[in-house]
Amino acid sequence: MFPAATRLLKILNNRSIKVGLPLLVLVVGGSFYLEQFSQLRYKFGKKNSALDREELEKFGIKLKKPEEITIEAEYEKLKSLNIDNWEQKRIPRPWEENAE
Repeated sequence: MFPAATRLLKILNNRSIKVGLPLLVLVVGGSFYLEQFSQLRYKFGKKNSALDREELEKFGIKLKKPEEITIEAEYEKLKSLNIDNWEQKRIPRPWEENAE
């Protein structure tokens, strides 16, 4: 056999080449392959998300403006609640509603 072929066989029989090279190909190749799926996610993801404000108003749902909702305003609402006097109410279970 030729000396160059013998060296090539020794290199190809190396464990890091046998295991590392396919792993590297999978990781790098997989990132390019998954790029196509991530592009689809961002391309079509907004269309299937929540309805617009105008569409919700058509259904009779009124939303507050984002400027109206602040942490301070919500804190003031919570301060006005009386958390010392409350009563626990049990909700009927789905299988109990049919029995009545």
